[in-house]
Amino acid sequence: MTTSLLERLLADQQDLSAVERFAQAHENGSIPAQAKHYQRLLPTSLPAVGQQYAFEVDLDRCSGCKACVTACHSLNGLDDTETWRDVGLLIGGTATKPVMQHVTTACHHCLEPACMTACPVNAYEKNPLTGIVKHLDDQCFGCQYCVLACPYDVPKYHSGKGIVRKCDMCSDRLSAGEAPACVQSCPNEAIAIRIVDIRQVIEDSEAAVFLPAAPEPQITHPTTTYKTNRVFPRNLLPADYHSVNPQQPHWPLIVMLVLTQLSVGAFIVGGILDLFLEGPSQSAFRPVQTIGALAFGLLALGASVFHLGRPQYAFRAVLGLRHSWLSREIVSFGGFAAAACLFAAVALKSDCSTQLLRVLGGAVALLGVAGVFCSIMIYVFTQREFWSFGQTATKFVLTSAVLGIAATWITLWLIGTDSNSGSSRELMDRAGRDLARALIAAAAMKLAFEVIFLRHLLGHRHAPLKRSALLMRGALSNQMLARLTCGALGGVVMPLMLLQPLDGADADVRVRQGAIVGLLFLACLAGELLERYIFFAAVAAPRMPGALRT
Repeated sequence: MTTSLLERLLADQQDLSAVERFAQAHENGSIPAQAKHYQRLLPTSLPAVGQQYAFEVDLDRCSGCKACVTACHSLNGLDDTETWRDVGLLIGGTATKPVMQHVTTACHHCLEPACMTACPVNAYEKNPLTGIVKHLDDQCFGCQYCVLACPYDVPKYHSGKGIVRKCDMCSDRLSAGEAPACVQSCPNEAIAIRIVDIRQVIEDSEAAVFLPAAPEPQITHPTTTYKTNRVFPRNLLPADYHSVNPQQPHWPLIVMLVLTQLSVGAFIVGGILDLFLEGPSQSAFRPVQTIGALAFGLLALGASVFHLGRPQYAFRAVLGLRHSWLSREIVSFGGFAAAACLFAAVALKSDCSTQLLRVLGGAVALLGVAGVFCSIMIYVFTQREFWSFGQTATKFVLTSAVLGIAATWITLWLIGTDSNSGSSRELMDRAGRDLARALIAAAAMKLAFEVIFLRHLLGHRHAPLKRSALLMRGALSNQMLARLTCGALGGVVMPLMLLQPLDGADADVRVRQGAIVGLLFLACLAGELLERYIFFAAVAAPRMPGALRT
């Protein structure tokens, strides 16, 4: 039997909405005070082997009212600007048939949580029975590495408390048989807690079944299920998909990375030069170079502490050595600093054994290289395209080379000012020219690598690397111009000046040479600090769909 359009409309009017049914039930007094009526939105049993809890979001029911955001905020006592659940927007379609879809998102309680793997202090745990990923606030020391590692922008740093916090699916309420705040608050019942099969989650991740323009699910295997009966248009994208905004620069990390690479580079360049020195030249060069390189290394380690929200718990950083690249970096650079101190103590002795120094120098170099490699892998692990292994390794290694050579030039000039030592002045004249050529080559290579990156502006797809290039050309254009200027002056122009013979009295030549060397070092250092600023600020951070921004 067919029904007319009028009959179908009248039938639809008799079907109450979720809000109306909820209000009617309250009026009849049929709802208990503890709201146990939400049991249909919860699993009827605990997960079995090979299963876990997960959020299920019905996109057809989500209206974008943000009641879930408000309830989560209120129940968990969050600050005004702090949210553990967000509502984004997907838009697409055509001018005649536009499509707009609200999306509520929170922690996806992934099968392989990147936050837990990255954490150097083991401040995350995944419940083996429920699969809920919980953050241990008391264990956290606020390094924020999990914020960088999570593809879905879930962990949120609380500057007042100095720790990271996130959604735990209201695990205390779940254990008591009550629904999480977001589930209870949604008037359309768009959010539910379901049990998912781990095998099915992995298979769905292989097929990239998640959300349009969201980070690839293969990275961490998120368990949240988004369901809909509609067929979305192929051009459905987040409302903020084309927006590009600079990210937080993390100045303590900028200083730490640049100075550790300077220190490692100075030790390696100094060690190579030391192999070709003999007698008085070697005795004059080695202590000055060693003390300078060690000083920058210790300064770098001191600067890194300022990035921690709770630096008093910095000793916990070694707990994640088995799985966290940050823990490995800290251990490597800690060993580097200890070996460098021992090397400096031995080098300052007048009767030190050359063979012993070579062994200690090799140990310092190896630990330094290991530390730089760990620094590279910290950012590679986040799987952001701008921080790929090729991009990051090239920048970090060439920074070590440029600043290591520039620091060695300072050493050569300092020992060359000794008017009573003809061998020291001869060393500067002979080795200085080779160092100047090496600096020009390393600096030119690095500047060319950074400029060539701007080719991504020509790409048609609004991919992450194009977003980074757009930031360099737009919001970060002043920093980019300053970086290229400093790099060209310190790495190319001034070394070329040092290759030219300087006329005049010997004392005047040394003064002018010292001014050039000092400016060369400062320009190279400023250029590398600016490059590392862009490294952090220009990265395209992966995230879930966001809303339109005015």
